[in-house]
Amino acid sequence: MKPRVVVLDYGSGNVRSAVRAVARTGADVTLTADRTAALEADGLLVPGVGAFAAVMGALEKAGAAEIVLQRHAQRRPLLGICVSHQVFFSSGTEHGVTHAGLGIWPGEVTRLRADVVPHMGWSTVSVPSGSRMFAGIEDERFYFVHSYAAHEAPAGVLATTASHGEPFVAAVEDGTTWATQFHPEKSGDAGFALLRNWVDTLDPSAS
Repeated sequence: MKPRVVVLDYGSGNVRSAVRAVARTGADVTLTADRTAALEADGLLVPGVGAFAAVMGALEKAGAAEIVLQRHAQRRPLLGICVSHQVFFSSGTEHGVTHAGLGIWPGEVTRLRADVVPHMGWSTVSVPSGSRMFAGIEDERFYFVHSYAAHEAPAGVLATTASHGEPFVAAVEDGTTWATQFHPEKSGDAGFALLRNWVDTLDPSAS
């Protein structure tokens, strides 16, 4: 049986490339906002581009925030990308305004302190021991496009870090909930390997 993956279609951009990238792993991929499909899929991928507050607003308007929180509580596999990685934290502050996040992990997302912002391009990451997300690709480079980041890793998770002016959280593995600040769907073979690592954790028999 192929793992069934839903790419959550809640109004965020850049969803087609995520669909294509996950389909390349051999998973059965659907792009949908359907609540039942999103809850019952073997894996749920949550894309996100733009501003923290805008992504949170779109998730809430579509009723998708509840879906993400329910899957996390039930330990059903999740993968958040870019701003969706950010909104898994408690809050984000942009232009002096703080907006609540989903609160899966404690921590605030704030602007990068660097000479050049946004951080745009390929960067290496520092991977903790025991990572399943980065198995076999610990020394690869990944594609980042962001001006904001979480700077402190939550306790009790595997946190991968990177640096642009200062260290920041590049990825989190919290049981079945994973998230990346970078774009695996734009990270070539390394990004494909990461997505394949995620799909390999999915269990179709558990549906």
